Amino acid sequence: MTTLGAVFRPQLPPERLRDVARTADAAGLEELWLWEDCFLQSGIASAAAALAWTERLRVGVGLLPVPLRNVALATMEAATLHRMFPDRVVLGVGHGVQRWMAQTGARVDSPVTLLREHLDAMRALLRGERVSTEGRYVTLDDVALDWPPPTPLPVLAGALGPRSLRLTGEAADGTILDSSVPPAGVRHACQLIEEGRAAGGRTGPHAVVVYLLAATGPGAAERLGAELEHYAPATRPELGAAGDAEAVAEAVQRLVEAGATTVVLQPTADEPDPEGFVRFVAEDVRPLVP
Repeated sequence: MTTLGAVFRPQLPPERLRDVARTADAAGLEELWLWEDCFLQSGIASAAAALAWTERLRVGVGLLPVPLRNVALATMEAATLHRMFPDRVVLGVGHGVQRWMAQTGARVDSPVTLLREHLDAMRALLRGERVSTEGRYVTLDDVALDWPPPTPLPVLAGALGPRSLRLTGEAADGTILDSSVPPAGVRHACQLIEEGRAAGGRTGPHAVVVYLLAATGPGAAERLGAELEHYAPATRPELGAAGDAEAVAEAVQRLVEAGATTVVLQPTADEPDPEGFVRFVAEDVRPLVP
């Protein structure tokens, strides 16, 4: 069955998260996803709070920019969340927006190399291994977690370019695609991910999480159109969904048919009713998605 989620966008002030998370939990939403966008909100702090405020909701962070996060610290945070909230945490890492990374002095010459080194070290630490490595960017000297998760925590990675997509197949447990990727792009991305999985000898499950811009209620089409203005005109007609639950569910299904295993509905930045949006996803769209 396809997993369906929704985004709490960091354009909302952090104090709004509690009501949105509790509404999502009460409505039966499967997953609430958070972003660590510069310079808005922390992904880990927000995830910990949302998990503590809810009972069953799974919380995803998509994604943590690895240039900003030492791998040992990021892994300690991941393990801590997983032990406190078993089976309710989904974490993704990625290159980060390069302009933002440059603003912080953290931009690197080879984002793909950094992501590979970070993924290899993080997944090994989460397996409870003791790690020593001296890479181009990641260096660890006899590091092991004192409190590793009882079972390895899957680590997802965001990607768009061909090299990064192959890397996620080879070195991550899942791939996150943003809302700029239409169904045809998802299908192509899955092919590149499979090439990476074959190169890395990976045979286990691999999640493909895809964000989908969505708007409902009064002015939905206009709000969605304004949000899509910065995307390439060639792909804009295939991006996003505006209207009732049936229209949104049809757009979700197109992504599922292209290879998505999880679709996360992303409201517009000016969504007037965030609590209503998560109820709409859980109560109206979910019954229409197989």
